[in-house]
Amino acid sequence: MSATDDTTAPGQARILRWLDAVTMAANVTGSLLIFALVVLIGADVTGRNLFGAPISGVPELVSLSIVAIVFLQAPMALKAGRMTRSDGVLNVLKRRAPRFASGLETLFDVFGIGVLAAILYAHWPNLVRSWERNDFVGAIGDFTAPTWPVKLMLLIGAGLLLLQFAARIVRRYMGYAQ
Repeated sequence: MSATDDTTAPGQARILRWLDAVTMAANVTGSLLIFALVVLIGADVTGRNLFGAPISGVPELVSLSIVAIVFLQAPMALKAGRMTRSDGVLNVLKRRAPRFASGLETLFDVFGIGVLAAILYAHWPNLVRSWERNDFVGAIGDFTAPTWPVKLMLLIGAGLLLLQFAARIVRRYMGYAQ
């Protein structure tokens, strides 16, 4: 049964479709950030070499954007099965002891949920503090950018990644396609 099949658990299938759509939107946002960085860096290099006038704040924007891009695109990487891992032993176990392999994968997913829950718990105060203090990067008078949008994207991405780990468990045991 695929996640789009509503015959046995329409509520679960709807939630999984919603999660997948939000995950795709986060992934597209990360891709758009990459495109914007390519354009910005190209314009900065062009301005620096042709006119002797670089664009202020490019290094700061690049360093902030990398964190946002990673966290916005990681949930889709997990959903698509492209998250980096060594699965040689797991593939052997899937052939020889599929139930054990499934349990082991579930254990890995639970660990992933735990790690992401810790990240969310630890990072929330950073977002609040950044918002309340109006933290920024850059130099006043030249270029400044607030840090809270990136911290918010990190929380959104980590939350989506946590939910995708949970969705893997649901899909595994409810018969939905991975």
